Amino acid sequence: MTSARDKIRAFLEANVGKVVNTQQVRDVAGISEYARRLRELRDDEGMQIHSHIDDESLSPGEYKLVDLKREPRIADGISPQKRARILERNGYTCQMCGAGPGDPDPFNAGRKTRLHIDHVTPRAQGGTDDDENLRVLCSACNQSKANIQSPSEDARNLLARIRRAPRSVRREVYASLQRSFGDTPRAGRDVAADPDDGDQSDAGPGLRA
Repeated sequence: MTSARDKIRAFLEANVGKVVNTQQVRDVAGISEYARRLRELRDDEGMQIHSHIDDESLSPGEYKLVDLKREPRIADGISPQKRARILERNGYTCQMCGAGPGDPDPFNAGRKTRLHIDHVTPRAQGGTDDDENLRVLCSACNQSKANIQSPSEDARNLLARIRRAPRSVRREVYASLQRSFGDTPRAGRDVAADPDDGDQSDAGPGLRA
């Protein structure tokens, strides 16, 4: 018997480059938990399935398989509980470039950053799934595309602390930094217009307010 995951995979591959919606995916899968199967296809199999989080031309509830080429699988087998623990430990911050969820992708202006759990020492080289061998990376760094200077350890630690702070504290930090660099926030706009009020990536609070 063909599984729901197999059905969705075949449907997306038959419609590569085309926009499909949740109703179509649900009808093909024949189950209500189609979203979980989409995540599995993306995270476990490396299918390049984009949503409105990745592509601003897509509306919520729309998906597109942009290419048949598979991306590297990202820490498959990591439990949701361990994933949440590593994200919290690293302050929802890429440990190479300092990016957070929802930040602009440096290689695609219309795409937002996603965070993933990465093995410091790859499994193929004897690496384990122990917490000490896991870290948070953004998609660009995980795929070795980033060619930007990594922030210092002090900067990464500070970013991590800010992202874990309550929204009110992040707003205060954001406004203070603007004043420090001579970009005084305009009342009712700059500080209130929180760039992270929109859709987030995989998990966690953003840097700004």
